Amino acid sequence: MDKDYIPFHANPSKPAFTAPAGAVDAHCHVFGPADKFPYHPKRKYTPCDASKEQLFALRDHLGFSRNVIVQASCHSTDNSALIDALETAGDLARGVAFVDDSITHEEIEKMHAAGVRGVRFNFVKRLVDSTPREVFFSIADKIRPFGWHIVVYFEAADLEDLIPFLKELNTTIVVDHMGTPSVANGVDHPDFQRFVNFMADNDNVWCKVSCPERLTQHAPDYSDVYPFARTLVEKFSDRVLWGTDWPHPNMKVEAPNDGHLVDVIPHIAPTKALQQALLVDNPMRLYWS
Repeated sequence: MDKDYIPFHANPSKPAFTAPAGAVDAHCHVFGPADKFPYHPKRKYTPCDASKEQLFALRDHLGFSRNVIVQASCHSTDNSALIDALETAGDLARGVAFVDDSITHEEIEKMHAAGVRGVRFNFVKRLVDSTPREVFFSIADKIRPFGWHIVVYFEAADLEDLIPFLKELNTTIVVDHMGTPSVANGVDHPDFQRFVNFMADNDNVWCKVSCPERLTQHAPDYSDVYPFARTLVEKFSDRVLWGTDWPHPNMKVEAPNDGHLVDVIPHIAPTKALQQALLVDNPMRLYWS
């Protein structure tokens, strides 16, 4: 791994919060192991290995039942590690792949059989190179017959420019990490309100209320992120998902304790009905129905 790469927490605590039966960690990754699934030669970072066995052990430790495993940029379009993890997990996992416009109908069929239900478009410039938007439209056309959705990762300042493009994709969109708001600006800031309005105006747009550890101004206290996530959970209770983001690539200071991340949930989804929707009903409808 890179010299300054911070590995995931080695011994996360058992959460005080008990997730409802059937809860889904709807955003996590597998990395390598590199000797079996090498990292892409043009990757922007080299992580520590984070195997499927470690992911599934964490799932059980945290009291969850299922995972949605998202292909990470360090593996680029080689989805082998993802597919291997999905085939091991069977019905207990679904996947989001990263593909280019050379993908064929037959390849999509094989991924679908393994449990892939979406693709990820990454617009974060520090993680991926720029891609012509025609490529994204081509991919969207290819996956549409399979009922797949598109996960998008961007930084808040880029949303205004992306909105017309995202509308043109004409499919279900899932936005990573609440659109990465700047929490120092507060929930009333135009950037976050633009995202709230985007979701309000487009009922095909979902979001993940994840990654407080990336957004907070004072980890490991994530309370400054609660108002953002709670706003989205309460306004769009049937279109929100939650995930750990394990194994937390590219953290700058320290890796979060995953048990502490789970304990954020009752602060952002304060009722049992909201917790059931966030952790069970919504991900099951999107990925398993």
